Amino acid sequence: MWSPQPPPLPLQLRRPTLPLLYHGRRRSSLNRIAASQEDPLTALTRVLWGRALPPSQLVLAVRHGWTAAWRLLMRQLAPSDPATGAFTRTPSRFPAVVTAPSPGARLHLYVGLPCPWAHRALLVRALLGLETRLPLSVAVPGDDGAWSFKPDSPDALYGKRRLRDVYAARRGGFEGRASVPMLWDADRREVVCNESIEIAKFLCTLADADALDLWPPELRQEIDRWYGVIYPSVNNGVYRCGFAQSQAAYDTAASELFATLDMLEDHLSSSRYLCASGSSMTLADVCLFTTLIRFDLVYNPLFRCSRRKLVEYPSLHAYTREIYQMPGVAETCDMAAIADGYFGTLFPLNPGGIQPVVPVSCDREALMKPHGREALPSAADASAGMQIGATTSVV
Repeated sequence: MWSPQPPPLPLQLRRPTLPLLYHGRRRSSLNRIAASQEDPLTALTRVLWGRALPPSQLVLAVRHGWTAAWRLLMRQLAPSDPATGAFTRTPSRFPAVVTAPSPGARLHLYVGLPCPWAHRALLVRALLGLETRLPLSVAVPGDDGAWSFKPDSPDALYGKRRLRDVYAARRGGFEGRASVPMLWDADRREVVCNESIEIAKFLCTLADADALDLWPPELRQEIDRWYGVIYPSVNNGVYRCGFAQSQAAYDTAASELFATLDMLEDHLSSSRYLCASGSSMTLADVCLFTTLIRFDLVYNPLFRCSRRKLVEYPSLHAYTREIYQMPGVAETCDMAAIADGYFGTLFPLNPGGIQPVVPVSCDREALMKPHGREALPSAADASAGMQIGATTSVV
């Protein structure tokens, strides 16, 4: 009988034997990475291409990848006109005080210290002495940029973790951007308004009869005309520079911004405040101030508003110092919070999160220097040489 043949041995695959020199080099490279005092990524790049620049293909790939990611983020954070790349601000969800709260309503104001729009409401609250009448909660930018509350800066009304949660507490719910400032009616559990200029106007109606009148009936048309000049070219103009997504959009915004600042410098060199027939500041001045106080600190370096600094405009800088020195105003200007809110939060504009040194002109000591504007006449005496209607051509 034939004996059965033994089964074949299983097939065994062996890796090809590499030269000893290769193993030595590999172990040597890994040992150098392990022993390096640098972080592992930096040490790896030293092994791959030494101390030379990274390969051009890698540089181009990272550049294109970063640009694509930047555009994606900017479209969400700062929407723009697809045709021009110009920044287009999202309208407020609650742009007007539709239903005035009852006289005894429990109102609550939500603000964020970095935000110039919220600063308007905070500034009016301080100038009119409404601190007792109008309680306050201060939100801070979270890691994702959304307004949040921290243990040292809580939601004093409901103890919510995010501003969005307060918005969502309204009876109709909420979808959209949870922005500041926001005026809340606690009795009705409803948003009164989240448009800064309308909140400021409404707060003027809450002031005592002997309080500063920032919104006098006889000047309201003139205040609105000034606002029509300041808002598009200065207040929003700095954002149009910083959030421009094309060179042409940036050039247009920067040109309008500095043309308007030049005009304002000329006007304020001979009149103490903006309104021609007023002898004291109005809401027009409030709206201009909250942009000017941030100009050298964040808009000049971060938003590329770089043709001039505010300190290079003698009249505008003195005007800013005068308002800063008014009772209660300096306490609303938290320079550290402003710098952190811009440089630390606007990741697409400052991905490294590095904050520059605060300019000397933004120090409290510099802002408290004498402004010398007491001798200026009211703008009524200088109005013959300046017409607001003519200035609108620059915006």
